[in-house]
Amino acid sequence: MGLFGDTPGPVRQLDSASRPPLADRMRPRSLDEIVGQNALLGPAAPLRRAIEADELRSLILWGPPGCGKTTIARLIAGSTRASFLPFSAVLSGIKEVREVMQQAAAAKRQTGRRTIVFVDEIHRFNKAQQDAFLPFV
Repeated sequence: MGLFGDTPGPVRQLDSASRPPLADRMRPRSLDEIVGQNALLGPAAPLRRAIEADELRSLILWGPPGCGKTTIARLIAGSTRASFLPFSAVLSGIKEVREVMQQAAAAKRQTGRRTIVFVDEIHRFNKAQQDAFLPFV
């Protein structure tokens, strides 16, 4: 007998390789689907206007885990003519910083498109590692 008094039926196996995680399926797909950031992303808000005019330059997104920083960065890239390049400070050092920035510079030369380099967990870098970004910002 099952938890709710019913007879257990066949267990349906989900192929985890064919379905993305729930968080990815629930992720907003447009700036209009973002909840709770109207001061920045509402129809006439400053960040929204900069994104829509494709005039956004450097930006720091700060907040607790799971608040939407990566999602917003991906949506900005999708709403502009920029490509998106995620980068984890947890797994990287100065060598990787230089490589990813060279990759972005090469893409700019080849395609003319800017690259949004999204650095996740940048607070884990020490001062010297963070300073490696300065020539590119």
